[in-house]
Amino acid sequence: MFESFPRITPFLWFDKNAEEAVDFYLTIFRNSRKLDELRGAVETPGSPKGSVLTVSFELEGQKFTALNGGPDHQFNEAVSFVVRCDNQEEIDYYYSKLLEGGGSEIACDWLKDRFGLRWQVVPAHIGELIRHPKAMQAMMQMMKFDIAALERAARE
Repeated sequence: MFESFPRITPFLWFDKNAEEAVDFYLTIFRNSRKLDELRGAVETPGSPKGSVLTVSFELEGQKFTALNGGPDHQFNEAVSFVVRCDNQEEIDYYYSKLLEGGGSEIACDWLKDRFGLRWQVVPAHIGELIRHPKAMQAMMQMMKFDIAALERAARE
């Protein structure tokens, strides 16, 4: 299963909905695909024999594995995935899609999707923009990034 994977790959622990989460992400990211799945050979707590144990998938060239590991561990703010966007249209698209079905906004373009995974949807040149104190201040007031507003603040 991991023979073709890079040496380091994110491994995401879901309760019982890894397959649903993967299907959700595959609808959002255009260059994505399911790679493989492993079904349990024996019954485990909360998972009947033959149910999906892991699903490997790829989003925009990044490989992941999703695990149906049970309710013991939840995602938290300590880890997030950054979606680099080239324009406002991409920010609007990814931000709204990742919020669908019960996600929530956090701040400064961070959000939590309906599975509890955290994402940052950012313009490609965010580092350049927030080097300017007024752009950094503007960013701190935003939920979803407004590239034009950040660029205006950076020029002030």
